[in-house]
Amino acid sequence: MRILVVEDEPRLGRALQRGLSAEGYLVDLAIDGVMGLDAARHESYDAVILDIMLPRLSGYRVVRALREEGHWVPVIMLSAKDGEYDQADGLDCGADDYMTKPFSFVVLLARLRALLRRGAPARPAVVTVGSLTLDPASRRVLRGDAEITLTAREYALLEYLMRRQDQVVTKVELLDRVWDASADTDPNVVEVYVGYVRRKIDQPFGLRTLQTVRGAGYRLVDEVAALTESAALPGVLPGPRSA
Repeated sequence: MRILVVEDEPRLGRALQRGLSAEGYLVDLAIDGVMGLDAARHESYDAVILDIMLPRLSGYRVVRALREEGHWVPVIMLSAKDGEYDQADGLDCGADDYMTKPFSFVVLLARLRALLRRGAPARPAVVTVGSLTLDPASRRVLRGDAEITLTAREYALLEYLMRRQDQVVTKVELLDRVWDASADTDPNVVEVYVGYVRRKIDQPFGLRTLQTVRGAGYRLVDEVAALTESAALPGVLPGPRSA
């Protein structure tokens, strides 16, 4: 197994290289973001351990560039940035796991083994719900030919709902999967972001596909289903002002 470590702190980089080598891995070390991105692009690695605060190019930009180019090597971000939004940003950029410094080398090894067992995922297919499409590789969202600009959190929320087309997704489930499950997040934030997404994917196009199911949660349907089901199901609130 060949691992790329991208770390600019010399002592930590060498320690990781020695420790992983002792476990039987072949380890390459890059000391800045540009070197790390170049190595990941042109060499075949089973996993990448990536710092965020790197010279020349941040870890966020490294992993985002890899994903946009269709490189799906498993990535563990390793950073002193321990805020919940820092971790969410890292995962939203395309990282598979996130660990904060200081860290346990034993736990790092366990998480690395877990990623390696799963292997590099195949390039994800474009997700489509009616005229709405989402491309995980480029992180582009289109309604027909019109491109829709979303924040990282809005994108994560929409992707989760699109992958569960026609399913009612509860607010608790969205908090757990789109936000940080361990954080004390106000549940009302889900309603706020559903409203944000609805105003971007539905209202400009005269559609009502992102529905609120009263007392249950939210679901995303295609245009045809939105027209027929809104009349048949009184508990569904498809209107643009309902979040």
